[in-house]
Amino acid sequence: MESIKSLSKFWKGKKVFITGHTGFKGSWLTILLNMLGADIYGYSLKPEKNSLFLKANCKKFLKRNIYSNINDKSKLEKEIIKSKPQIIFHLAAQALVSKSFHNPLETLNTNIIGTSNVLESLKKINSVKSVVIITTDKVYLSKRQKESHKEEDMLGGNDPYSVSKVCAEYITKSYIESFFKHKSLKNKISTARSGNVIGGGDYSKNRLLPDIIKSINSKKKLIIRNPNHIRPWQHVIEPTVGYLKLAKSQYIKKSLHSNSSWNFGPDRKSFVRVIDIVKFIKKKINISFSINKKQNFFETKILMINNSKAKKYLNWYPIWDVNKSVNNVIEWNNQFKKNKNVKKICEEQIRKYFVK
Repeated sequence: MESIKSLSKFWKGKKVFITGHTGFKGSWLTILLNMLGADIYGYSLKPEKNSLFLKANCKKFLKRNIYSNINDKSKLEKEIIKSKPQIIFHLAAQALVSKSFHNPLETLNTNIIGTSNVLESLKKINSVKSVVIITTDKVYLSKRQKESHKEEDMLGGNDPYSVSKVCAEYITKSYIESFFKHKSLKNKISTARSGNVIGGGDYSKNRLLPDIIKSINSKKKLIIRNPNHIRPWQHVIEPTVGYLKLAKSQYIKKSLHSNSSWNFGPDRKSFVRVIDIVKFIKKKINISFSINKKQNFFETKILMINNSKAKKYLNWYPIWDVNKSVNNVIEWNNQFKKNKNVKKICEEQIRKYFVK
């Protein structure tokens, strides 16, 4: 594991453009890059009122903060060209499966056309040396598998969110082959797939850990769905560090790997059921829960992704298992309730992660 000091040698002064920087994962990425000394340019919709972005005052340490829609192609191109970034992280997305059923067209437009707009902008700028497109573990054609999915496994999806991210994967590969294969961006664009990410400051609806935290804080009964569904649980810092390693490797190496997709998931011991997470927390905190048996949208029962490629080629390894990750979410919430500075809470957890 590289130290923060070691990572800073590369990232200090690098011009980094992040789409979706006001979201949960985007905010953690912004905080980490700020710790590493990068010059950060953010492009995203305005943050939610209860967002980590606002609580941590992330706007304060951005070189440029742009509130706009990823589907505004001309605006996006203008801002990327103006910023002259060396590295781009594309996180802007409609990221909830449940919401994709209520508003499928928004999901498809944001995740498919938005990704296309980012890739299209690369034709008009020469400063970019590395691009990471964030997708999801839900891109795989899910069957009742015993083995975790590898990057070369077949893609597919049943819900609008998963399908939109599969399309983003294929669009990225199409642009690489059609427009960048013989240019400087050859082998410099990748997609990254993480597991079920958890962490402090996530206030999303219909997600297990945010729902648990709300239940703890309000002392109301927790309602869960699909208690026996298995997910690859990991703390948000884990894949975020993976994205940084991937972006750096693409930047400094002529050729990294023929397959441009990367899994940043946890080790197998962190593939556990929803009910296991609830029971683990219940041992520590007295919460009551019930199961909603009237599920009105489809969700894949088993999600497991294989991280051996990232280990081999990027020297990236998961540090926190599911129990330690959950404990850090609870600790983040405890510190927040004590009115501790939110940016400092995140920074302390990042430093703790790099020590272990």
